[in-house]
Amino acid sequence: MSTIAGEPTPSPSGATASQAKKEAASRRVSRIGRRPIAVPAGVTVSIQGTTVTVQGPKGRLQRTFHPDMKIVKRDDSTVVVECPPSRDPRYRALHGLTRALIANMVEGVAQGYRRELVIEGVGYRADMQDKNLVLSVGYSHPVTITPPPGISFEVAKGNRNIYVDGIDKELVGEVAAKVRAVRPPEPYKGKGIAYAGEQIRRKPGKAGKAGAK
Repeated sequence: MSTIAGEPTPSPSGATASQAKKEAASRRVSRIGRRPIAVPAGVTVSIQGTTVTVQGPKGRLQRTFHPDMKIVKRDDSTVVVECPPSRDPRYRALHGLTRALIANMVEGVAQGYRRELVIEGVGYRADMQDKNLVLSVGYSHPVTITPPPGISFEVAKGNRNIYVDGIDKELVGEVAAKVRAVRPPEPYKGKGIAYAGEQIRRKPGKAGKAGAK
């Protein structure tokens, strides 16, 4: 730090270091995005430009990603996603998202995904008709849901538990949400279709007026 007429003045080198630190922080990559993706045995990953194809014992998935994300296969067991340096925070979000989607693809073809739903209510039940899910949940007619390609249904535990299985995590969640939407759980007695482990916010029932005859 130099002095002029007894007054301290900031050093130019200190200001430069501060600016450099801010510059580095603005170009920091996503902590999630920079993690390598482990590819288990029995799973193969092929990359053609921005299109990634993952093949495994459960099936095959393919997806095209943003052209600014560079997807690199280091060896047969590791894939990394590289993000160009940028001050735009959207790049960090895109970096982490790309890595998460590829990791989900790898896990999906290796192990698959399952979402469980539970039916509550007297007389409510689920049945299978070929590959279709048939729901009897208080309507004048049963509701039939046909699974899209890559999705299968299973009913167990006294026709009260529904399992949605598939290799595409997004599609499994989307179909499970569609099943739940047929009869969402109501807040008074909890009747309806809910996710396993879902916390339903209950409301107290209406109390009769005191002294009413």
